[in-house]
Amino acid sequence: MGTVREKNIKRIAYKLIKEYPELWTTDFEHNKRLVARIVDVKSKEYRNRIAGYLTRLKVREQKGTLVL
Repeated sequence: MGTVREKNIKRIAYKLIKEYPELWTTDFEHNKRLVARIVDVKSKEYRNRIAGYLTRLKVREQKGTLVL
């Protein structure tokens, strides 16, 4: 079974991928730094969850199982 994520995290991640598709990679650390600069997130945990979901979406996109 997979991880259940909050709707808010998914909403922000999809919005970021649509606005800045060329910025995101499959590297979590890179995505984490970008999320910190682009989004006004108050907690590290929330920032990391958004960056982790973005990373997961990019991996799925490369495999061809995700079409944005």
